[in-house]
Amino acid sequence: RKRQKLQAVESKARQMEAFLKEKEKEVLQLQEEAKTFITPENLDAKIEECLDNPRNYNFAIDKDGRVVKRTVLS
Repeated sequence: RKRQKLQAVESKARQMEAFLKEKEKEVLQLQEEAKTFITPENLDAKIEECLDNPRNYNFAIDKDGRVVKRTVLS
């Protein structure tokens, strides 16, 4: 019985450790993604960046995913 209880406790400890490692990994990923968020402090810089590098998202694709028609960027 003691051995079974000890194994159960060890198993729960391993599961908790794996869970904590996974959550820590998620937190680190979110912190990395947060570096690109637009904040009031970097809003002007992001606007300037978008104005300097215009993108055209107005296009059509066929069933194979190839761009078929794209409008001219003005």
